[in-house]
Amino acid sequence: MPEHPIEGLMKTAMESIKQMTDVNTVVGDPVETPDGTVIIPISRVACGFGAGGGELEPQQGNEQNQTPFFGGGSGAGVSVQPVGFLVVGKGQIRLLPVDGNVLVDRLVDLAPQLISQLESIFKRDKRQQPTMMPPPPPPPPQATIPPL
Repeated sequence: MPEHPIEGLMKTAMESIKQMTDVNTVVGDPVETPDGTVIIPISRVACGFGAGGGELEPQQGNEQNQTPFFGGGSGAGVSVQPVGFLVVGKGQIRLLPVDGNVLVDRLVDLAPQLISQLESIFKRDKRQQPTMMPPPPPPPPQATIPPL
């Protein structure tokens, strides 16, 4: 069975999208700074695709051309939006966002350090507390007043 013309349109559009969006579009090429830090750009990619067509039967009086007429089209679009930069260096991995709520992103970034510091404080407090409480001191002696 011969290929329908709309199939050719769809294949062409899909191949174009495939060429435009690969892993290097989402995760860019790493860049190394002189101090050894590696910076990797991260992007968000969105794709859209549409195709359509229609056939028109030949007129009854036209005996020469009995093949149906086809009209169609396809289209695709790709949107690439930078999200941030992944910074790897000095024993840390950080995501520096391009936009958005920087305060929340910074808190999420610092959460592991905060948890580790809190754990060390609680461990230190447990080591400093004695395992058994000493008995309370005896009450002071009370003076007696002789009767009159």
